[in-house]
Amino acid sequence: MDKNQAESKIKELKSELEYHIDRYYNQDNPEISDHEYDMKMQELKKLEQEFPELVTADSPTQKVGGTAKREAGVLVRHNVPMLSLQDVFSREEVEQFVEEMQKQLEEPEFVVEYKIDGLSMALRYEQGELALALTRGDGVNFGEDVTANAKVIPDVKKKLKEPVEYLEIRGEVYMKDRDFMRVNEIQELNGKKVFANPRNCAAGTLRQLDSKVTRERGLSMFVFNIQQIRGMDITTHTQGYEYLKKNKIPVIDDYRVCRTKEEVWDAICAIGDNRGNLGYDIDGAVVKINSLADRQKLGATSKVPRWAVAYKYPPEEKETTLLDIELSVGRTGRITPTAIFEPVRLCGTSVSRATLHNQDFIDELDIRIGDRIQVYKSGEIIPKVRKVLKEKRPQGTQPYRLPEFCPVCGAKTQREKDTADIKCTSPNCPAQLERHIINFVGRAAMDIKGFGTVYVEELVRLGYLKNIADIYLLKEHRDELVEQGIIGKEKNTDKLLEAIEKSKENDASQLLTGFGIPNVGKAAAKAILREFGSIDALMQADGEALQQVNDIGEVSAGCILEFFAKEENRRIVERMKEYGVNMQSKEQPRGSKFEGMTFVVTGTLPTLGRKEAAELIEAQGGKVSGSVSKKTSIVLAGESAGSKLTKAQELGIRVISEEELLEMLELS
Repeated sequence: MDKNQAESKIKELKSELEYHIDRYYNQDNPEISDHEYDMKMQELKKLEQEFPELVTADSPTQKVGGTAKREAGVLVRHNVPMLSLQDVFSREEVEQFVEEMQKQLEEPEFVVEYKIDGLSMALRYEQGELALALTRGDGVNFGEDVTANAKVIPDVKKKLKEPVEYLEIRGEVYMKDRDFMRVNEIQELNGKKVFANPRNCAAGTLRQLDSKVTRERGLSMFVFNIQQIRGMDITTHTQGYEYLKKNKIPVIDDYRVCRTKEEVWDAICAIGDNRGNLGYDIDGAVVKINSLADRQKLGATSKVPRWAVAYKYPPEEKETTLLDIELSVGRTGRITPTAIFEPVRLCGTSVSRATLHNQDFIDELDIRIGDRIQVYKSGEIIPKVRKVLKEKRPQGTQPYRLPEFCPVCGAKTQREKDTADIKCTSPNCPAQLERHIINFVGRAAMDIKGFGTVYVEELVRLGYLKNIADIYLLKEHRDELVEQGIIGKEKNTDKLLEAIEKSKENDASQLLTGFGIPNVGKAAAKAILREFGSIDALMQADGEALQQVNDIGEVSAGCILEFFAKEENRRIVERMKEYGVNMQSKEQPRGSKFEGMTFVVTGTLPTLGRKEAAELIEAQGGKVSGSVSKKTSIVLAGESAGSKLTKAQELGIRVISEEELLEMLELS
């Protein structure tokens, strides 16, 4: 490759990598696997080594991490840079690193430990009290202040048992597999996009503006380094771990101290053999110098420390035979095909199933029952099908098509517009019913206190609930319920039946939310009922009228029309009316003072809560957003407004006080 060709290829790789870096660090939504990203980065590094005159300061090989996002929190300057690690991919590269360290240092010790796949966070303690938590951000200059969210992570200690004058530690915020699966179940139940992997979920959760969401999702943290310490002398990495463990701070304590390149490689292999048994994701093994004085001597480049490397395990792939394609119906009616294949060992565990996602994925790979396929584990944990080995395809195989009828209830299936999802069209499909009812009784909808998941599952199993209207007939079975102890004894049963009766008085917007219509959440339901006044009026509305409602577009309007066009849904509504469930909205008719305007509410207001202020704005046709952008019309700011106020001032957006808002509404 000559210089011109190299320059063109470098430009192409830089553009691709910048795009994927943004998707990974700033959007928490990567499009390619870590291995594919690493290979592109390695290709760029090799070209830049061959043509050093083409290396520029803005190259991805010269920068650390993503950008610090002002929207996510106040920016904080790093006391110690949170650098990335040099990646290596072979035994030869590992041994080369060890040999280089042995040349420069006198009998160095190496620590080999897990490389957790999560989001880096630093914690600063002053006199033993947690003072600040910040993300990596750009890794060199600024990170984001996430102290409020860090405090609700159980592994983050707010007070040290053995305090020192000052301590800064760095660790990885991650999500255990069980917590990740639970969060995705809730996302699917609420009709929201599921997270691609635990790392994305952890990153998005740590940056949440509402710490309640962070607490509910369940993050964990491992600390892997002491960045700075004053008030105590620590000479080695492992000694630092012992101090942290005394303070009940979780550290990566399954490590090995090694002295030779053979010991280092054996430790890396041992971690690789165990990675399928951890209950959380790792994306490699870290080899680091144990002596802190040696680390100081070696220093760092602008991007990586010279005293550590990260070994990235190659994606393990196995060949097997596809035996069958199993269909399951999810909580929203989505039909998911799953590959059933002859068991193979991957990352230390036996694997025999992998999702095939949807018909488009099946068509793209041309997957057929009986095919020889190649499977691997994405992120070392999630089994996936890589490709079909068509040269080994047996004769007589047929292209696979998802059925036109639901495999559970036999209702017709339908492909959702502008998606790859094929769904069962019956809202009363047994496979969907439990989650449909859980959504209906949940806090965001009818908010029936005490109506837990276990009760729903048992009542569906025993035939008491065949649809959401049956909830209001449970009082007729009161004695049977008490006798069978499904909900408990008399007191518990009566308490739940009273909560069900009380829910009949709810605003009609809660009922509309509970119907579980796609693209109609709590806020949309309120806006719709504010406009139409009742469920009856809504059932008579046409698409044009629906799209007059703020934020209701063609897709949402189509979902509403489709829901009420089904006779079984109309029957459920009529039954609820007979049982006394309120169909009228208590929402005040919407004004138009703020029609077409977007507000952002930030800081602590003198008398109004943020929710109350948002409701006043929405009642006059305004839209309330969570972040400031060029589309923002007005920022309503109170005390401690922070970064949103700063960004509004930078963009020249009008900023008003609570008093000015009330004057605009003629409420002062």
